[in-house]
Amino acid sequence: MEIGEKTILVGMDFFGMTMPDWQEFRMLASSSGAKVLDELTASRDRPDPKYFLGKGKAEELAQKVQALQAELVLLNHSLSPSQERNLEKLLQCRVLDRTGLILDIFAQRARTHEGKLQVELAQLQHLSTRLVRGWTHLERQKGGIGLRGPGETQLETDRRLLRQRLKTIHARLTKVQKQRQQSRRARSKAEVPTLSLVGYTNAGKSTLFNQMTHSGVYAADKLFATLDPTLRKIDVLRFGQAVLVDTVGFIRDLPHDLVTAFRATLEETQCADLLLHVVDVSDQHRHENIGVVNEVLEEIEADKVPQLLVFNKIDAVNMSPKVEYNKAGKPVRVWLSASTGEGLGLLFQAIAARLTEQTVHCSVRLLPSEGKLLAKLYQLRAIIEEHYDEQGCVLLEIRMPLSLYSRWF
Repeated sequence: MEIGEKTILVGMDFFGMTMPDWQEFRMLASSSGAKVLDELTASRDRPDPKYFLGKGKAEELAQKVQALQAELVLLNHSLSPSQERNLEKLLQCRVLDRTGLILDIFAQRARTHEGKLQVELAQLQHLSTRLVRGWTHLERQKGGIGLRGPGETQLETDRRLLRQRLKTIHARLTKVQKQRQQSRRARSKAEVPTLSLVGYTNAGKSTLFNQMTHSGVYAADKLFATLDPTLRKIDVLRFGQAVLVDTVGFIRDLPHDLVTAFRATLEETQCADLLLHVVDVSDQHRHENIGVVNEVLEEIEADKVPQLLVFNKIDAVNMSPKVEYNKAGKPVRVWLSASTGEGLGLLFQAIAARLTEQTVHCSVRLLPSEGKLLAKLYQLRAIIEEHYDEQGCVLLEIRMPLSLYSRWF
């Protein structure tokens, strides 16, 4: 999508069905760079097979497009390829549904080679059902000087080229997936736990990531500001080192092609030791957003990973930072502000408490001959206090993963 295209937003309310959030749709349009001229909403029993909107409303929209000289119409719904083509023919301008809009935003945000590959894969999978749009020569067989030959139509050629490109991208993403698996194995071998930030888009994950890691990852009040996963090491007080991962945000009706394309990235979430589920407490739809995120986590098979709910943006609703515990005394919710840093210390305490569930905190005595084991404990940053007795033995207070303690002691 060209930045600043003159756009009309369209939404339908079908009886008995929940209309997708209109304010969120406005934010999607704004995030894509569209210049919104007008909005059109309507109600009907069911979608029209030909125009989705119904003939009367489609003709009304055509008049708006002509009067305002709009270049693009965005619909807050998913259209079939034929509905999209029929609307474009009637309106004489480009038509993009909700899925196409989200794909366009992802294409704008992708920065790394991997991110661009994933977006291209999702776009091509979406395009494969809409390949005939905009072509006039597709079903004509090739002809003319230098073009005579197998009798392959242009449409068949395009489909074949698309299949080849999809195959190439899949192969490259498989290579990326293997590289990520190797990195995760190395972290697992070093017993460094992974914390993954998940949440609805624009909940403040990247701002929180920057506060926790003192880094400068791009963060903005936009939907899908973060596409490419970012990993940083952090020190968790009274626990040791961990790896924090910032991931792509989720949204209602997230296109299935995107979930499939970003599977290599989302595996960082699937393999995490703890999910920090960031929630915008100032959003009136926060409870629905939590449900949407949990649905996507279930789809990528990460719903069994332990979660710590992080209610962000308390400064917007005049709340104080706090930690909520369950009946077993385990922290389950933290209330903070990522932008001001208020409550950040409470979050680190809660993380340490959750990670410590699988750790051992005790005192040990090492003989002078056990220098190699002492070096390993230093490497793991497991030593809290260290003293020597009269025999030259080392008296240590340690905190370390239960799995390693069982193996070494």
